[in-house]
Amino acid sequence: MDVLFSVGCLDAENFKEFKLVQKRQISHNVAKFKFALPTPTSVLGLPIGQHISCRGQDATGEEVIKPYTPTTLDSDIGYFELVIKMYPQGRMSHHFREMKVGDYMSVKGPKGRFKYQPGQVRAFGMIAGGSGITPMFQVTRAILENPNDNTKVHLIYANVTYDDILLLEELDNMAKNYPDRFKIYYVLNQPPEVWDGGVGFVSKEMIQAHCPAPAADIQVLRCGPPP
Repeated sequence: MDVLFSVGCLDAENFKEFKLVQKRQISHNVAKFKFALPTPTSVLGLPIGQHISCRGQDATGEEVIKPYTPTTLDSDIGYFELVIKMYPQGRMSHHFREMKVGDYMSVKGPKGRFKYQPGQVRAFGMIAGGSGITPMFQVTRAILENPNDNTKVHLIYANVTYDDILLLEELDNMAKNYPDRFKIYYVLNQPPEVWDGGVGFVSKEMIQAHCPAPAADIQVLRCGPPP
């Protein structure tokens, strides 16, 4: 079955239920959630650059709806994954913390104004903070895994501490496997003693040094909380 001709499982107007089949703790406050699609050959049907809305309940039982970007693509058939950072007071974080394998998540989408088309720019400059890495990861992975897409990606990824870096192994592997097409520069506000990345907040100088110079065929994407 060719996934290019598969019908996506999402509905932009109505929430649909997807079963949690795996929950893997990555760190003290980060977990990867794997949700099954209706059949082993189903695809989520999420355009590159767009996100989904997840609906849950906070600690008081009130409904919460929040946007998330899967780290999987439609080339990953039969399932989709979310990497979630769970904050102590986060309303949707409570829902994810309480989820157990076999539970269902209500999902609606696609959502978002940005939709990536291969070759639409020569290069991207990307600036991500914290969990804002997930949409950047989605776009970058789609670019690098497409042999017909020559777009280059320059990513600056900022966090408070080294342990806060999401998708570290995956990002480092992409940088190693695609050295001519993907460059990443990590910035930490509280770096370890031995550290060769950036320190503090993302600065104009960092952007000038690690992102492509402004041009008509260059686009800069940013996602994450303000400093």
